[in-house]
Parts: sequence; structure tokens; C-alpha cells
Amino acid sequence: MDIARGEIVEKELDTLIERRYRQKDPDEESELWKESVRRYNARRREENGLAWCDYFGRIASSLRSRAEEYDQRAQRLMKTDQPKGAA
Repeated sequence: MDIARGEIVEKELDTLIERRYRQKDPDEESELWKESVRRYNARRREENGLAWCDYFGRIASSLRSRAEEYDQRAQRLMKTDQPKGAA
């Protein structure tokens, strides 16, 4: 008896779900889909922008440290190239 009642309830739920599915407005679904795509694209643009900022920040840091290293080398070379009497 309980099994039969469970099957009846399940069939009623299936009918309810199918009826609700058929009642959906295609324009509403389309608008929801478009909004979902807009949010996804906005989030992706923001993530990509942050990734590019991080990338260029690391490159700038690397170039600054390399420039300091070259400045130090140039100063050492200038000191060793000076004649002993000049200073």
C-alpha cells in the first residue's frame, strides 16, 4: 500500500514539473540567459584585468631590479676606469 502511494505521489510530481516546464516564457529564459552571460563576461574581464596587472607588476619589478644591478655595475666600471690622480 505504501509503495503504491509513493508511486502516485511521484507521478503527480512529474506531472507538476512537466506542466511548469511547459509554462515557461521563452523570452524570460532568453533574458535570464543573456544576463547570466553578461555577468560571466564581466567577471572574466575583471579576472583577466587583475591577472594582467599582476603580470606587468612582476615584469616591472624585475626590470627595476635589473636596472639597479646595471647602475651598480656601471658605477664600478667608472671607478676602475678613472686614472689614479683624478677624483
